[in-house]
This record gives sequence, structure tokens and C-alpha cells, in this order.
Amino acid sequence: MPLYRLFVLLLVVSISAFSQWQSVGNVDSFSSNDNEITIHAGSSILRVTVLTSDLVRIRLASEGMFPPDQSYAVVKTEWPNVEVQVSDSSDKITISTQELLLIIKKKPLRLTFLDKAGNIINEDAPSKGMSWDGREIKVWKQMPLDEFYYGFGEKAGGLNRVHTHMTMWNSDIPAYAADTDPLYETIPFFYGIRNGRAYGIFFDNSYWSSFDMGKESRNEYSFGAEAGELNYYFFSGPTPKNILSRFTELVGRMPLPPRWSLGYQQCRWSYPNEKRVQEIARGFRDRAIPCDVIYLDIDYMDGYRIFTWNKMNFPDPKKMISGLARDGFRIAVIVDPGIKQDTSYHAYRSGLANGTFLKYPDGKLYIGKVWPGECAFPDFTNPTARTWWGNNFNMLIDDGVRGWWNDMNEPSVFDVPGKSVDLNVIHNDDGLMTTHAKNHNVYGMQMTRSTYEGVKRLLPNERPFVLTRASYAGGQRYSAAWTGDNVSSWEHLRMAVPMCLNLSISGQPFVGSDIGGFIGYPSGELFARWLQLGVFTPLMRAHSVINEKNKEPWEYGDEFTAINRETINLRYQLLPYIYNAMYEASVIGIPAMRPMIFEYPDDPNFIWNEDEFMFGSDLLIAPVLMPNATTRAVRLPHGEWYDYWTGTPYNGNQSVTVDAPIIRMPIFVKAGAIIPSQQVVQYTGQAPIGPLTLTVYPTSLQSSAAYYEDDGISFEYEKGTYLKRTFNQWNSAKAITLTLSKSEGSYVPMKRSLAIHFVNIGTEPKTVEANGNTLKQQSNPQGFMQGWYYDAQNKSVWVRMEDKKSELRVSVVRE
Repeated sequence: MPLYRLFVLLLVVSISAFSQWQSVGNVDSFSSNDNEITIHAGSSILRVTVLTSDLVRIRLASEGMFPPDQSYAVVKTEWPNVEVQVSDSSDKITISTQELLLIIKKKPLRLTFLDKAGNIINEDAPSKGMSWDGREIKVWKQMPLDEFYYGFGEKAGGLNRVHTHMTMWNSDIPAYAADTDPLYETIPFFYGIRNGRAYGIFFDNSYWSSFDMGKESRNEYSFGAEAGELNYYFFSGPTPKNILSRFTELVGRMPLPPRWSLGYQQCRWSYPNEKRVQEIARGFRDRAIPCDVIYLDIDYMDGYRIFTWNKMNFPDPKKMISGLARDGFRIAVIVDPGIKQDTSYHAYRSGLANGTFLKYPDGKLYIGKVWPGECAFPDFTNPTARTWWGNNFNMLIDDGVRGWWNDMNEPSVFDVPGKSVDLNVIHNDDGLMTTHAKNHNVYGMQMTRSTYEGVKRLLPNERPFVLTRASYAGGQRYSAAWTGDNVSSWEHLRMAVPMCLNLSISGQPFVGSDIGGFIGYPSGELFARWLQLGVFTPLMRAHSVINEKNKEPWEYGDEFTAINRETINLRYQLLPYIYNAMYEASVIGIPAMRPMIFEYPDDPNFIWNEDEFMFGSDLLIAPVLMPNATTRAVRLPHGEWYDYWTGTPYNGNQSVTVDAPIIRMPIFVKAGAIIPSQQVVQYTGQAPIGPLTLTVYPTSLQSSAAYYEDDGISFEYEKGTYLKRTFNQWNSAKAITLTLSKSEGSYVPMKRSLAIHFVNIGTEPKTVEANGNTLKQQSNPQGFMQGWYYDAQNKSVWVRMEDKKSELRVSVVRE
């Protein structure tokens, strides 16, 4: 823990021991206006705003005056009219919607949320409820012994956060441990799940905040902040998916990323010069290992000055990048906020002239030490500074850079307690003029906002790819995220799973960890297992610290090179499925990576499960997280499942032990799934999808799936240039049938074939029909473009034909 935060924590603890918490008192009066209810209790005002039938906002002004209603997280402030009923009695006020009841007890004022059947979902602790002590604010809630908590953004350690204490203060902590807190990102949002029912709470306060989820008291949990407003949103659920979809409606969703950003990405601190970058590129292509992105760390710059090139090591960056682009590589560069204090440096001069840098209350420029030395820092809460920052990318864009890695943006400052900006430094805060204490946790998010908006302004029809280390709730609107400076160890591989999962269900679906570990050197086995996990993290990026041995996929001998090649090949084969999962996240907010308890909240076997997860709605991923493992125990949910590798069917609601050789990890597919995939390519843009393969996993019930496709790079999909189809399958004793709807949208892919693979059909079918026409059976599985083939060894059927936009009905007839 940084010294500054340790000091603050000790101070808070010592003060709390003698603190004079004042709880909100009795209700004196109330008034209601449509969906807003205002309650007076002594000097306090409580404002309850019903936004939807399942979403309520709670604001408390302890001294009777609300601050300006401003949030960097919340983007939806106008909601459709909602039916709200308010009734009053001697001891309570009852607010009712179609989905929940909120009872406000009067003596003293306490809140209880119930479902329409009258079951308590969540309630204030009777002894404390909403309270304040000077500027510090907090609310205490009742904590049932069988309630469990998930989310909270980026937190090291386990998935289930019950009986833990957490703080929210973006902090640069290299080589963090399982008990390190806080870390780089702040997302004060969580789920409570009890007996299969979930609710959510988002505490929108950007000051240093804390969450005690039953560590101090087994009967209560609390959350609060050292200053600012007691302002939270309550989501009644009842499912985690309901909650996350509504939360991301409130704070915004990830824009659809460029398809190339879902390919494999290679990074290092640093590839120091053009020669080494080209060697890395050749290393991938010569070995036929797919890769889309190569990163340049701080050494590409002139003296670590952002918006410059080190011309000794990169004499002609435009020529280098254009040459790499012809071979399918995109270059991403690191961008740090520290602007070197140097009057001969264009960014410093223009930043001064535009008044974009942070200052003390007396107007003195704030200066902190980072990589370039003494630096000024842009005030990204200032609209002028955001525009200035974004316009400065013009030079890098002209040279061909297309990826933007935002780092050091907690913000991190060297050689000072806490490694951060002085708390009394003033931010514009979109005109409010507030201190760094309020803006620290949103600094990284506003930097990524400035980057995303600037790049989009300069390249209006290319989707920006921005990656960040620090952020706040809602930051997914601008950037992907990774879990910071981790370590090459099996412990950190195991931690990567719950860390990515909690970030995913906190609204940030585009997430990953540094494959292989940033600090230290992994064995070939550890790197291979981490890479296998990376196939199923939306961000698949390997990274390495400076002065460490090389960690590229071919650096562990021929055996592991072959294994790692096949692992990355799998990523590229599954790109259509992955792209569809990311599309779903961009539309409804449900992430690709999902904890089992998120997908199956009614299954108590998954309350503590953090070593397997769902990727999309159909793939169960069971990464191998221990050394020397050759088998792996997997808990299957209810239903029917198939082994991805063998096609073997399994009954669900049981634990099974399956083979997990070093060449692969266990993957299971839900019965009824229709998995789209493609051919292996060396980079995403090498060739259009061809054939589009649909793998059908039969179920005893009907199933359906949606398929989405577009050009993968532009914003034309927003104008209707996309392709959408619905797949349906039915299975009976007579036949298994797959239908493809007529395609929607104006996007037309290049002419291609369609391959349909029916898994685990059993005996050879009588015939196969397409739109009522009998297809020709083929005797050779290779090379045929029309007809069908029965694979007797695997008891499966392959069907091939031209992929057309019209409706299609394919039936494998058994009798």
C-alpha cells in the first residue's frame, strides 16, 4: 500500500474510533412530484428518484443543500415516464413501482427495498442507516449471513468479496499481491446475491471511498467516502444480467471495437528500435503465429516526451509502420500524461498557452516527476485540455499509429508519498473548480475520453482502440482495460481469472491481463497455460518488463512454439464467436467473460467458484491454473454439455474430471449452441471469412442464436451497414434441423461458402436436405464444396454449400 494511503487509512481508523457519526433522524415532512420524492428530516434532505420500475436513485444532503448534480459516470439522465405510487401512513412512506417497493421508515428514517411479493431485498441497518461525520459520509446496510458480493471493479484476490474491506483510490502498485488494495481502477458498483436473487448498488462518488462487506461486523456492511455526496443507485434485479444491462444503460456501454483489436497483441517494455520491431514482426510471420498488434513502450519517444519520436532509433516511423501494415500489423503506442517541463518542447509550450495544465489554488503550476523528469499534467476535466490533447495525436496518426495505450494515468507521480498529485491541486471539473481529492479517481477515465474523442475526431470513420490502466465507472465508453503490472507466477495466473471477471461484470467488458506476467519470467508451461486463458479474455495481450528475457510465444523451445501457435490459432478460428460476444456487450452490456454465479445465480455450487467461467452464453472455460496438471475437475451447470475437443456429451449438474494435456485446456459447449467460426489467418484482415463454419451442438430442446457481422473497422454499421441473422435448431427422433433467417442489414460479405458441422449425430443419417432438396453425399471429407459427408469416427455430419443471404433450412434426416 502506498505510504500516503496507509497514512490516510490509519488516520481514518484512529478518527473512527472517536468519531461522532450522526445518523439521519426522524422524518418531518415529505413531498412528491411525479417520480421524485423529497423528504425532510431535521437539517437533512433525502431525495428519492425513481428512474425505472427497477432503478431508484438515493441522494442525501446531510446539511440540507445538494451540490451540483454532476457525474462523469452517468450518461443517461432522461428516462421515460414511470408509474410510481406514493402512500403515507403514521410510521412509513411507501413508494411502489411495477417491480419493487421502497418503504421509508419515519422514526428514524431508514430504507427498505422489497420485491412486489413483499420479500426484503435490501435494507438499512436500524442502528445507523445513512450517517455523516463532518465531510465523511457512509451508509450501513443489513447483511444476511447467506448473502454474497461481487463486482467492485478491479480488485486483487477472490471473486466473492464477502467479509472483505476495500478502498477505491486509483493507485500504481507494481507486483501487487492477492491482498493488495486499492489498485488501478475505481468502479464503486457491486452485486448482492442471495438464494439466486440479485440486486445491485452503484455508489457514484469519486472521492476516496471504502466498502466494508461484513469484515467489521458479520451482520452489517457499509460503504461511504471521505467527502462528497451520499449518492447511490439501487438496482432491484432480480438477475445479475438485468442489473448489468440497466447499469450500463445508466453509465454507458463499450462501443463496438475494431475487429483487429480482438486479435493477438504483443507488447514489451521495450522494443527499443525499428530493427527490433521488424524482427518481432518477422518472428510471427516466419513461424506462422498469428498476430495483429505490436506495441511501442516509452522508448519510442524523444526523451520520453509524448507526441515525439526518437529519431535515432526510429528514423522514419511512417515508412516503418506502413511496411508493417502491408504485412498485417498495426502499431499501438504508449501515451503518458506527464508533459516534460521544457520550453523548447512543443507540447509543453502549447499546453501552457492553452491553460491546460493542473495548478495550485494560488495559480502556481503543479509539477511532478515522471519518466521525462519534471512534468506538468493536463487537466482532463477541462474541455479545452481534452480538445488540446486529442488534437496532438495528429502527428502520430499521420505516421500510421492506430492503437493508444494510456498508462501512468492514476495519475502516478514518482518520489512522493502515495505516488500521486497533491490533493489540493485544482481541477476545472467542467467548470466546478474542485480539488484533486475529488478528481483523482476520474483522471485516467478523462484521459481516455480525451484520447478516444480526439482520435475519433481525426479519424472519423475508424473505430479507435484505446487501452488504459486507470479508470472510473463508465470508462468502458472510451477504452479497454488491463489488470496492471502483474507477476510471472502461478498465483497471478490464478488471480487473473477473478480479476477479469469482476471487471467484466462491473461494466468493463474489454479486459485482459498481461499474458505471461509483466514482472519476472514464466516457465514454458506457465506461459502456455496463460496464453490458453488469454484466448478467452477479450484483450489478448502478452507483455514483459524491461531487462527480462524475451517472452514471445516462440521463446520456450520448439515444443512450446507449436503449442502456442495452435493456441493462438484457436483465438483466430473463434473470432466470429468472439466478435459476436463483444457486439452483445456493446448493445446490452452483458460481457463476454461471465462468472458462473453471474450466469447461474440460482446454483449454490458457483458461489465460490472462481476458476472457471462462461465466455459468451455457450462456452464454459476451465483454464489450467496449477503446474504439472494433466487433468482438471470441472463443475458443469444444469443442462446438457459437450466436450469442445472430443464432442463427448455430458449431463450437467455434476463435477467431472477431464483430460487437460499441456496442448489444451478443457472447454465445454452448452447443448443447443450454434458456434460460428472461420479459417485460421495470420491477422484479422488477411482474408474475409471463408468458409463461415457453424458448429451445431444438438439439444433435446429447441435453441436459437443471433449472428452479427460488419466490416470490422468503420462506423458504417451505425447507418445500417451490417448483417444480422437468426439461427434456430430443432432436434427430434426423425431429424435435426438448422434454419438460417434471411439476413438483415445492407452489409454484404464477399462471396464465400458455408460449412455446417452437426456434432454427435450418432449413426449415419438417411439423407441431408437443404430447403427441401436432397444434397449429394460425399465420400471424401476434403475439398467438396456442395453436399454432405458423414464422419463415422466422430459420429458427426458436415454440410457445405454457398453462403447466401436468403433463408436456409438444413435437415439431417435420420429416418
